[in-house]
Amino acid sequence: MEKNILTKGRKARNASRELAKMNTLIKNAALNCIAEEIKSNRHLIKKENEKDLINGKKKGLSKAFIDRLTLTGSRIDGMIKILNDVAGLKDPVGEILNMNTLPNGLRVGQMRVPIGVIGIVFESRPNVCVEVAALTIKSGNSVILRGGSDAIHSNICITSLIRKGIKKAGLPVSTVEIIENTNRESVLHLVRMKEYVDIIIPRGGLQLIRFVEENSLIPVIRHDLGICHTYVDEFANIQMAVDICYNAKVQRPGVCNAMETLLVHKAIADKFLPEMKKAYEKAGVELRGCERTKIILPDINDATDEDWRTEYLDLILSVKIVDSVDEAIQHINRYSSAHSDGIVTDSYTNGMKFINEVDSAACFINASIRFSDGNEFGLGAEMGISNQKLHVRGPMGLKDLTAPKYIIFGNGQIKQ
Repeated sequence: MEKNILTKGRKARNASRELAKMNTLIKNAALNCIAEEIKSNRHLIKKENEKDLINGKKKGLSKAFIDRLTLTGSRIDGMIKILNDVAGLKDPVGEILNMNTLPNGLRVGQMRVPIGVIGIVFESRPNVCVEVAALTIKSGNSVILRGGSDAIHSNICITSLIRKGIKKAGLPVSTVEIIENTNRESVLHLVRMKEYVDIIIPRGGLQLIRFVEENSLIPVIRHDLGICHTYVDEFANIQMAVDICYNAKVQRPGVCNAMETLLVHKAIADKFLPEMKKAYEKAGVELRGCERTKIILPDINDATDEDWRTEYLDLILSVKIVDSVDEAIQHINRYSSAHSDGIVTDSYTNGMKFINEVDSAACFINASIRFSDGNEFGLGAEMGISNQKLHVRGPMGLKDLTAPKYIIFGNGQIKQ
């Protein structure tokens, strides 16, 4: 197994050298060819995905996990759209930055270049294969995919179609490699191949992320937990708040940008919470509230300190009443995973205070935090959403898969 993974690493490294030379037209042609392969093989994708779904249900996987695993017709359409969207984006490779002329006549600037080889370890969502391939190809990088066992049939099928499209366009087929072995040892081999892989990106549960971080010899950009909040301020429009908070929790609860904690200002709680509860009851949301919340909503469950720290990925929501925007910010900065947090308010002052002081990768004013997504932000797709601060924060798109290198133009200058 180790030899096989090393071979994939070496092939991916060689492919990255070739890919870095390719112009935008060739890279876009590859994305278009992949889109055609996906479009022409919908039945095959669904057939292989069904194998994973059957196995997952036999294992007793959660509803949220099954949802992330499922490839519906609309989600296959979404994969095709991602490929088309990324093809339509400006190519960041070769962009010149910060060019200045020094007193000695040297012109010094920077140029964006591909990072090289990206290793991505992910769980459950097979459409990640297409998102990642689209972004890495367009940014001139090669990628090694290592998906989880629960999506192995889907991942292998989709990757084979990606590689067919790559080959048709004339790119090195090893631009996209997949590790078929899904045991933990294969991850260990991948994260220690520092001679071939430049960056590791883990996408999945906390256990997987910690395992990668603790064992990697390669820099890690982590896609961490999504403990996300919405704060309903005392100056919020109640109907707007109900609509936003319903969407943030219910629209798709099993993903990382769904709301897990609702904070409500004491001045608006009596009016807002009963209305919000009516909407949530229709969707089957279980509410867990603090002591003050339970005075208004006495029939809901108690919220414990552990609830504030929990990513439910389900129709469960913690609710807390706070005295001020400052208390809301303090709660978020204590319990948030620094992913995405929002405020609903008509107060410009409170809105700006919130986005200036909340220490998260994405801060929203009067919009659902479910928009925290690379495609929604106009990036075409995303490698993941980084909760950390180096080298990227938030959705990781095309530019984040490049690195600036210095370029210097002279006309004979020598150092004195």
